[in-house]
Amino acid sequence: MAVEGACLCGRVRFEITGPLLNADHCHCSQCRRQHGAAFSTYADCRPEDFKWISGEDHVKRYETLSGAGWCFCKECGSTLAGSDKGEINSVTLGTLAGDPGIKPESHIFVGSKAQWYDIADDLPQFEERPRDSSKARGKNC
Repeated sequence: MAVEGACLCGRVRFEITGPLLNADHCHCSQCRRQHGAAFSTYADCRPEDFKWISGEDHVKRYETLSGAGWCFCKECGSTLAGSDKGEINSVTLGTLAGDPGIKPESHIFVGSKAQWYDIADDLPQFEERPRDSSKARGKNC
């Protein structure tokens, strides 16, 4: 089953044909700045399961020195995906249409969360990224 996503203006559309994995709410300072919110919500995907359907020429990448990065629409600014050394490895759940088949499993980097935000759910919280290999995704932050 494929899941589709799109930016706010609709110029950029993408599809994931495989399962989404390891969804979480990230509270790191980079994600907060990137999204202008208390946290971002990402799920992992395999690079080979991701493809741009339309508007790839409107995608801008911001990459850090480590090669980790974010893909966003250069027209409307929507953050769409995370990448590592140029390969898409995660998507923002908020850009997906319909049921992605996964729900966030935890809060990560709560050691640097916004002071004005109180986490009010029962999901596990981690000061940083868990060392458990099932959560050690190599995501951007």
